[in-house]
Amino acid sequence: MMNTLNRMFQESVRKYASMPALSSKAGGEYKSVTYSEMGAKVRTLASGLVDLGVQKGDRIALISENRPEWAVADMAIAHVGAINVAAFPTLPPGQVGYIVGDSGSKLILVSDKKQLAKALEVKKVQPDLRIITMDCPADAVNDVITLDDVMRRGEASPLNDTDYEDLWRSVQPDDWASIIYTSGTTGDPKGAILSHYNFASNVEAAQDALTFEPGDVLLSFVPLNHVMGRLVDLYLALGCGATIAYVEDLRRLRQNMAEVRPHYVTLVPRVFEMFQEGLLRNVAKESDLKQKLFNWALSVGERRTERIQDRQAVPFLLAFKWRFADTLVFSKIRGRLGLNRLKLFLTGSAPLPKATAEFFSAMGVTILQGYGLTETSPLVSVSRPAWIKFGTVGPPVIDVEVKIAADGEILVRGPNIMQGYYNMPEKTAEVIESDGWFHTGDIGEFDEDGFLKITDRKKDLLVLANGKKVAPQPIENLLKESPYISQVILFGDKQSIVTALVVPLFERVKAWVKERGISVSSIKDKELAQLAAVKSLIQEEIERLSGHLANFEKVHRFSLIDQEFTVEGGEMTPTLKVKRRVVLEKYRDVIKSMYR
Repeated sequence: MMNTLNRMFQESVRKYASMPALSSKAGGEYKSVTYSEMGAKVRTLASGLVDLGVQKGDRIALISENRPEWAVADMAIAHVGAINVAAFPTLPPGQVGYIVGDSGSKLILVSDKKQLAKALEVKKVQPDLRIITMDCPADAVNDVITLDDVMRRGEASPLNDTDYEDLWRSVQPDDWASIIYTSGTTGDPKGAILSHYNFASNVEAAQDALTFEPGDVLLSFVPLNHVMGRLVDLYLALGCGATIAYVEDLRRLRQNMAEVRPHYVTLVPRVFEMFQEGLLRNVAKESDLKQKLFNWALSVGERRTERIQDRQAVPFLLAFKWRFADTLVFSKIRGRLGLNRLKLFLTGSAPLPKATAEFFSAMGVTILQGYGLTETSPLVSVSRPAWIKFGTVGPPVIDVEVKIAADGEILVRGPNIMQGYYNMPEKTAEVIESDGWFHTGDIGEFDEDGFLKITDRKKDLLVLANGKKVAPQPIENLLKESPYISQVILFGDKQSIVTALVVPLFERVKAWVKERGISVSSIKDKELAQLAAVKSLIQEEIERLSGHLANFEKVHRFSLIDQEFTVEGGEMTPTLKVKRRVVLEKYRDVIKSMYR
C-alpha cells in the first residue's frame, strides 16, 4: 500500500509519466503539464524550500485559489516533510492571522495581490513570518520573495538523486501532512491534524468505491484547502493518473465545464440547487411547446428513475420513451453544459436535497453523495455508481467502521481519523474515545440495506418548549422542493412552535405574479416579499409539502427575506453551509416578531 502521499505521488510519476497531470487556462486555452513534468517541478520546489531553511515538521501556510501551483506546492511541502496549513482564500486578514499564529507557521505562500495584502497584515503582528508570492513582485523591505525565486534556488542548489529520495522516503505514515482548520459555523476554527496515512488510506478507500481511471479529466472547483477538495480534486486524481483541470474563476464554472468536458466534477449541494433553479428559469422563458416538451421529458425521466431506485427493470416502452426524451431534450442540455462525457458528479459537505438528486437523475446525470468531515480525512461513506439511494450517503467505505450511538449520533473509527486538534488536547478528548471512536456530531441511521442516512447536526436540533425535538435540515430540504422557495432556515429552540425565514426563488415568483395580473408598482424583490399574494403562495407551498409531518414539526409562522444568504453576507461558510447563529443574530428582530 502507498501509505504516504509521497510514495503515492512518486508511483504515479513513474506509471503515468507522459500523461497530463495538471491543466489550466493560459492564453485563452487549457494547457497541460505531464506527470513527469509535475514531478520535476515538485523536486525543484522541494530543493528550493530546503535551501530556504525549511525542515521536517515546519508549518507552511498556503492561501491561494485552485491552480497548478497549489498542487505542486502541496506535494513539495509533503516531500520535504513539512506540514501544509491551507486556508480559504476568502478569509479576512484577522482569521488568516489566527490560523497562521495558532499553527506556528514560519512561512506563508500566497497567490495574488489580495492574498499578499492579508499576509502583510499578519506580518505586522508576526514580524518573523516569511512570505512567498506566486503572482506579485519581490519586496525586500517586507521579506517577500516570489515562487519563481524559490524555484531558481532549487535549480541552483538541487538535491541530488540520493538526497532527494532519502528526503521524501524519510516521511513516515504517521507524520503530519496537513493541519486543516474547520471553517466552522460557530466560534474559532479548530485545526485538525491529518497524517500522511490518514489521507493515503482514504485515497485507497475512495479508489475502491469510485471509478476514476488513468486519463480521466477532473474539473477542480471545490477549494483545495477544504478536505473534500484535497482528497478528491488532488490526491485521488493524482493517485489514479487522472488529469486535474482547474476552474479559472468560480463564476466561470459553466464555461469551463463546456471547455474541459470533464469526466468528474465535485460540487457542493448549493451549486446543484442553483443549476436546477437556473435551468428551470431558462425553460420558463421558452415557448409553450418547448416547455411542454421539457416537462414531458422530465416526467419520463422521473418514472425511469423511480424504477431504478426500486431496483426494478425499466419496461421496454419506458426505456424507448427515455431514449427519445434524452435525444430530443436532455442530451442537448448536457452538451451545452459540457457534460456529454461526464461519468458522474460528486457532492458532500452538506445534505443534497432529495428532489435535486431526483431532478438530475431524471435528466440522465448521476450525482454520488458522500459523507465525511475534516476530522475523517474526509470520506466515511459514499453512494456507489451501481446503486444510488436518494436521501442517503451510501454505505461506509472499506476499512472504516460506523455505528450509531444510543442518542442517534454517528460514531466513526478507522485509519482516516485525525491525529487530534492542534494545541487542543481537551477538545480532542471530547470527540475521540480511548478505543478510537470519533464522535461526528451528526445524527443518522442505517436503512435495511446498510445505507447511511444523515438526519441532522446534533447541535442544530431544535428542542421545543414542550421537550419535542425537531431536526431542521430534513424539513428545510423538503420545503426547498417547492419551485418558489430558494432557501429556508427553521427556528424554534426553547419556543412553542417552529418558525422559518424563507428566501423565495424570485424569478419564479415574478413569473407567477405576472401570470395572475397582480398589480405591483415595481418588480423588485423587496416589494415582492411584502406582497400578501406572495405570502399566501409560500404559505400554500409550505402546507402542501408538510402534510405528512407531525404538527409540532410543521412551520407555523414564517417571514420572507428579500436577500439570499451568502458567503459575502457572512451567513454561509465558504462551502455554502448556513451559519445558523449568524442568521439568528442578523435577523433577531424578525425572528422575535414571529413569536409575539
